Amino acid sequence: MSRRLVLASQSPARLQLMRQAGLAPVVVVSGVDETAVTAPRVAELVALLASAKAGAVARSETDALVVGADSVLEFRGQAMGKPADTAEARLRWQRMAGRHGVLHTGQAVLDVQDGQVTRRDVGVASTVVHFASPSPGELEAYLATGEPLAVAGAFTLDGLGAPFVRRIEGDHSAVVGLSLPLLRTQLANLGMVLSDLWQR
Repeated sequence: MSRRLVLASQSPARLQLMRQAGLAPVVVVSGVDETAVTAPRVAELVALLASAKAGAVARSETDALVVGADSVLEFRGQAMGKPADTAEARLRWQRMAGRHGVLHTGQAVLDVQDGQVTRRDVGVASTVVHFASPSPGELEAYLATGEPLAVAGAFTLDGLGAPFVRRIEGDHSAVVGLSLPLLRTQLANLGMVLSDLWQR
């Protein structure tokens, strides 16, 4: 089964994950204003954001599978997306050091046929992330790279921030940005098999 696969995200990490899983999505950025989306719980928020991104891109497709995703760290009940600046990233790391949070990744898969969304599946993968305690020098060196400013929760598991994560409980790929096990399940819910989409 050959279908146009669209990733409604500009995240290089999500694109890389899908490619590593044998998929070859086309990237179409949604342009959704994330600040306009609110929800009482973080898991609900990421599901709504993923749906909004996928929905915005699906409107311009005629025959495609559209995947939208969004990740937000929940730390002590507070939602933490991308930090506004270095000072905010520093403050977050000073609070998170030696503690743990939950990284929620919302995913929406929309099946577009004849210009209409015929089926959809929305899910959330939640993973507990245990942070190490970087020394002041390590933290300043990490902040100076700019990496923490570009990602939810001010850390990465697939980049320079990896040494500052002690361990995780849950799905590694979800923390990177897209849960591949969840994607497989979502496709199955829509009557599709992930391996049918492999680019051989």
